[in-house]
Amino acid sequence: MGRKFTHNNDSFVCENCKHQILPSSKGCRNHCPHCLHSKHVDINPGDRQNTCTGLMKAVSYSIHSKKGLTLHFVCIKCGAKTTNIAAHEDSVQADDYDLILSLSSKY
Repeated sequence: MGRKFTHNNDSFVCENCKHQILPSSKGCRNHCPHCLHSKHVDINPGDRQNTCTGLMKAVSYSIHSKKGLTLHFVCIKCGAKTTNIAAHEDSVQADDYDLILSLSSKY
């Protein structure tokens, strides 16, 4: 059975840096482009069914042959690990590319 995916591209206020985050121009936004933090709210991408709700910090990045630049997150509360496609080329609010490059490229 494949992964379940719910399209969820809502605006939100980052709980880490308090910036207002706009929906992505393409795809689904789930992390702050300013500080690269997310919130542990999904069991399957976009479902908002996880009760942990801890902050997730981007700790590294990798280059995926099909998905491109991918960010790797760790939940500060429970230690869960997730990945998400970077939005460094987004026309609305691009991820801070210098901040991405400051992360470890090893995961």
